[in-house]
Amino acid sequence: MNLLNQLKRIAVSGGGTGGHIYPALALINVLKEKYPDLEVLYIGTETGLESKIVPNAGIAFESIKIQGIRRSLSLENIKVGWYMLTSTRRAKKILERFQPEVVIGTGGYVCAPVLLAASNMGIPTIIHEQNSVAGLTNKFLARNVDIIATCFKDVEKDFSKYPTKIRYTGNPRAQEVIQIEADKDAVYQQFDLDPNLPTVLIFGGSRGAPAINRAALDAIPMFEGGKYQVIIATGQSHYDELVENQADLLRLLGQNVKVLPYIENMPELFSVIDLVVCRSGATTLTELTALGIPSILIPSPYVTDNHQEKNALALVNHQAAIMIKEEEITAEKLYNQVEGLIMNPSRLEHMAEQAKQLGMPNAADLLVKEIEILI
Repeated sequence: MNLLNQLKRIAVSGGGTGGHIYPALALINVLKEKYPDLEVLYIGTETGLESKIVPNAGIAFESIKIQGIRRSLSLENIKVGWYMLTSTRRAKKILERFQPEVVIGTGGYVCAPVLLAASNMGIPTIIHEQNSVAGLTNKFLARNVDIIATCFKDVEKDFSKYPTKIRYTGNPRAQEVIQIEADKDAVYQQFDLDPNLPTVLIFGGSRGAPAINRAALDAIPMFEGGKYQVIIATGQSHYDELVENQADLLRLLGQNVKVLPYIENMPELFSVIDLVVCRSGATTLTELTALGIPSILIPSPYVTDNHQEKNALALVNHQAAIMIKEEEITAEKLYNQVEGLIMNPSRLEHMAEQAKQLGMPNAADLLVKEIEILI
C-alpha cells in the first residue's frame, strides 16, 4: 500500500503545559514534511497554553471543556465527571466531522475524552508518555489505546498490564532540536559572551523557579571573576521583582555574569553551553540528551508523583548529570558543584558523552513509523 496516498488526516490532543504541546508540534512538523498534503486537527482546551501556541503555529484548533480530577475527595470531581461525559460527546462530533485516520494524545487531561471517543469509534489511537512516571490521564487511557509510546524505560512498569502495546520511541522534540542549525558567532554576540571561556546556563523554566533563582543570585559574588561565564535566566516576573528590589545587584554585575529575564532562542543558546543547571522536566531532558549537554538537575518537588526526580535519576544513574534536591540547594552548594564540573573538562566531556548516549535523535521518525504500521 502506498502510504503517501494513505495518510491524509490526523488528530492530535495534548495540553496544559509546554511539555505536552511541544512534542506534539515536533511530531506534526515531521509528519508534514513526509506528507505535505496532510491535514492536522489539534484538540485542546480554551484555557490551556495550547489555545495560543497551536494556532500561532498555523495548525487548525478546536476546543473542548474539561478539567483535571482531584486526587482527594472533592465535590469538584462531580463537575469533572460531567465535563468528561459532555466533552467526550463533543470530541466524538469533532472526530466524526474531521474523519482522522489516527488520533494521538501527548498528555494532559484534555486527552482523556478525545482518545476515549476515538477508541470507541474504532479509530486507531496512540498515547505518548514523556515522563518516567506515567500521568493519570495516560494510565486511564492505556487499556483503550492501541499503542503506548514512551521516553523512559522506567515508565514501562506503569503500563505493565499492556506490555504488547509499549513502544520505546523517545520524545519527538529530540529530533527537532538537533536539526536546528545555530550560528554560534551570532549567539556569542547576542549574549555578549567570550567564545574562549566555558559557559554555564542556569534557569528554572520559562516562568523561573524561586529556589534556583535565590541560590544562583546569591552565588553571583562567588561566580564573579571566575575562568568561565554564567548566564542566569530568572523568568520575567522574577526579573521584574529583581529590578525593583535589587537594582544595585544588576548594575554591579561582573563581566562574566549575565542575568536575563527570559531566553527566547534556547536551542540556539544551547549550542554554546558547556553546563546547564535546570529543572528536570521531560522536554528539557530530551533536549539536553539529544545535544549531549552535561547538567546539574534540581527537580521540582511540586509535580505529580515526584516525577521530575525520577526523570533526573535516569540521567544521574547514567553519569550524564548530577542532582541537587531543592531542599538542599544553597548558593555555596550550587557554586561548588558548578565550579567542580566546569573546571574539570575531562569529567564534563565524559558527562556529555553519557548524555548523548541517552538521546534519541530519530525519535520523531520512530513515532511516525508506529503511526504508519498502525494504520
